[in-house]
Amino acid sequence: MADHFQLRLVDGYMLAPTVRHLVFERVDGQPLAFQPGQFLQVHFHYDDGTATKRSYSVGSVGDGSSPVRHIEIAVSYVEGGAATKLLGELPVGGVIDASGPYGRFCLQEADTHPRYLLLATGTGVTPYRAMLPQIEKLLAGGDREVVLLYGARNETELLYGEEFEAFAQSHPGFLFHGCLSREARAVPRPGDRAGHVQNVLAELGPSAERDIAYLCGNPNMVDAAYAALQEFGLPVKQIRREKYISSR
Repeated sequence: MADHFQLRLVDGYMLAPTVRHLVFERVDGQPLAFQPGQFLQVHFHYDDGTATKRSYSVGSVGDGSSPVRHIEIAVSYVEGGAATKLLGELPVGGVIDASGPYGRFCLQEADTHPRYLLLATGTGVTPYRAMLPQIEKLLAGGDREVVLLYGARNETELLYGEEFEAFAQSHPGFLFHGCLSREARAVPRPGDRAGHVQNVLAELGPSAERDIAYLCGNPNMVDAAYAALQEFGLPVKQIRREKYISSR
């Protein structure tokens, strides 16, 4: 059963023009035990007193074997959104109510496929950031490959892009492709691709024998990529999905 607890903001900064990175600690001083890929729910009330909640993937970098003290999330700003008002204006020291962790969008030890295809748009890349230590262990054996296709309109919206670039440079089995749909970088990088994530898939030649896929982010991308992967022959059990829907 998920825990209910309070979180205190200890740091916050803008990742992109409309995305804020927030770092929390539990008010009770306890660490958070979670599996990379899981999410928390933030509980609050509308102005009329109606209770509501929003879900945010935990972006803290951990291997899942030990709890974390710093609980990191990325929050997209939604015009007129109640959660945007709460989390966008939350000062350092501010306290919110939360529960979790929840979800099964996690790397599975039983997976034996030689290649992992990780697809994301927007803040949907957050769980993959948390998975980096697990990915490092996967690659250590030398018989696995991980490819991250991350879609954004332009380079300012590639959240944690420098972290993924650095990880790719230090881990030869990890490939990072920034898929820019509207505007290329001022200084293009070898991994960059033009267009939407689902349209870059064909370059990778997905196959049921080789691949397991994870899709996280905008529902349109998730649905389009899911359909494309099925056309390449991947069965449902080898495609894992997590849709991010913006709520006011």
